[in-house]
Amino acid sequence: MRIPVGDLVFDAREHGDRAHRPALLLHGFPETGASWDEVAVRLADAGRYVVAPDQRGYSPGARPEGIEAYRIEHLVADAVGMIESLGLDAVDLVGHDWGAIVAWHVAVWHPERVRSLTAVSVPHPGAFGWALRNDDDQKQRSEYMQLFRQPDKAEDVLLADDARRLIAMFSGAADPTIVERHLPVVGESAALTGALNWYRAMTREFGDLGPVTVPTTFVWGNDDSAIGRAAAERCAQHVEGPYEFVELGVSHWVPEDDPDRLADEILAR
Repeated sequence: MRIPVGDLVFDAREHGDRAHRPALLLHGFPETGASWDEVAVRLADAGRYVVAPDQRGYSPGARPEGIEAYRIEHLVADAVGMIESLGLDAVDLVGHDWGAIVAWHVAVWHPERVRSLTAVSVPHPGAFGWALRNDDDQKQRSEYMQLFRQPDKAEDVLLADDARRLIAMFSGAADPTIVERHLPVVGESAALTGALNWYRAMTREFGDLGPVTVPTTFVWGNDDSAIGRAAAERCAQHVEGPYEFVELGVSHWVPEDDPDRLADEILAR
């Protein structure tokens, strides 16, 4: 399906009956909405209506030029705009990696649009920001961001040698063939630039975002190479509503590593 939001049009995957309780699933980098396929099927089978878009920069019809177009306020407006375009009042909002960062912001800035929040891999930006500043382990894990924020150079490095380094990002996944779902999109230069612009536009994403008040579940894989335990365990300090921390023995790629458990946690909210 395609979802119009202002001048942009987002490609998306749709599962289930539109009359059922809705969920919006936001992917991370360097993936697409296809990362949710196995989770979405399980949610639809359980009686949910599920939409998983390719977000700004990933969808050809939603790929504005310039770094400023990828600031967090625009990414949040995209998600809220999709909810409105679909004719929905509120959704079970689910986000993985960068999608989780967007989802945290939507839950704080637009709580009336969020029935429940399930954040996957990346904790509340306040917790992650604290770890980036104070935890040596997290500082080391996040060094890759320095490369990603460099225009042109990051694209050259990631796409060199038939995208060898981009493909290597999926190492540790239970099913290494997941790269085949996403490389046709992010392996293309224009889409990769749009995706990397999320990093380049970062300003306050890991600063002072207020507490979350909606029912929240944070799911983290303890074999995650990008997010360490200090950030994950600090997440609870930034949630004032009902909260559950779920630790799984999987990699960063939770939606593909354990779709059964992740679907169960979403359904529990």
